[in-house]
Amino acid sequence: MLNIIGYALLTFLLFIAERKLYRILWNRHLHIRLEFAEKSLFEGEKGTLSEIIENGKRLPLPMLKVKFQTDRHLEFTDTASSKVTDLYYRNDIFQIRGKERITRKLEFVAAKRGYYRIQNIDLVTADLFLSTEYVESQTTKRYLYVYPRPFLPKELIQSLQQINGEILAKRRFVEDPFEYRGIREYQPYDDMRSINWKATAKTGELKVNQKNYTSLQTIRIFFNLEDTGILKKEGAVEASLRIVAGLAAFYLNQGIRVSCFGNGQDIANGTPMQVEAGSGAGQMQQIYQALARVDTAAKPLDFVSLFERRLMQDANGTITLLVSPNAYDDFVSLLSRCKKQDLTFVWFYPTLEKEEPEVVDTLRHNIKILHISDDRK
Repeated sequence: MLNIIGYALLTFLLFIAERKLYRILWNRHLHIRLEFAEKSLFEGEKGTLSEIIENGKRLPLPMLKVKFQTDRHLEFTDTASSKVTDLYYRNDIFQIRGKERITRKLEFVAAKRGYYRIQNIDLVTADLFLSTEYVESQTTKRYLYVYPRPFLPKELIQSLQQINGEILAKRRFVEDPFEYRGIREYQPYDDMRSINWKATAKTGELKVNQKNYTSLQTIRIFFNLEDTGILKKEGAVEASLRIVAGLAAFYLNQGIRVSCFGNGQDIANGTPMQVEAGSGAGQMQQIYQALARVDTAAKPLDFVSLFERRLMQDANGTITLLVSPNAYDDFVSLLSRCKKQDLTFVWFYPTLEKEEPEVVDTLRHNIKILHISDDRK
């Protein structure tokens, strides 16, 4: 009888000691990391998020739950440990021995443009007997840019080539045929006469000469997401941002300086998008990142008050392109004033409707209607 009591007491003391040991030591030298394999993707591309768990102590963890949440538009292929509502909630369970490292890769599809962040990780574990749970929250700073796919269909390329012919010739914006800045990959809008056949034969891919310009111009791109209608044109809004990306890529690939401005709020700080004039791959990346951070769930800022002064000034030596899926009175009135000031501009008007939208006759020559499809998921 005394032996039984002794064993019971010893077992109880060991149980108490084990719980105390886990309470003190469970999170020591325990490191949890979430890592996106890519810093940026385009809409529709696949990505990978890695869960990395390192237990640097000898004490094993028989059960470790790793919980986090992110945006539902990152569509993970493994949904067994997840729940999707307005957000994506992940809850993975691990068993990890002492001095062990586990890496689990989660594949996903970036279904929609955006700036996606993971800011918190919740950990839940238990002792050997699973009698007591221990909980901890950790902050993390993981983010992923999902860029809009540049919208550059044949119809838009033809419009841009026409604009180049009309406006650039008017301003004596001509290439210098005797000076070259280098060689780059062929793009669908390039003139076949600019192909460098020697470089093409050497690389096996079409290459074109980049020429210098006698009077390098700047392209200003403005986008306006403001809408006074009852129903939001969500598909047209996303298409507008893709068009902006396509316009910027078109001109930057030609070595032309591009600036970009819009009244969509930055999801990180609530400010309107303003990317001053620049050129090269770094400028395109800056524009892509700014477009990814545009928060279409937030109310757009007033376009007229933001950009009327900028539109009217510094117009000399620039080409102004506007993208807006809405033709409300204040915006149309602003463009009418721009036309009276003899400002050269083109308004790209994306629409989901099959029929041509009604536009003011005086602006008809300045508007390019782009019929798009609503491919929202």
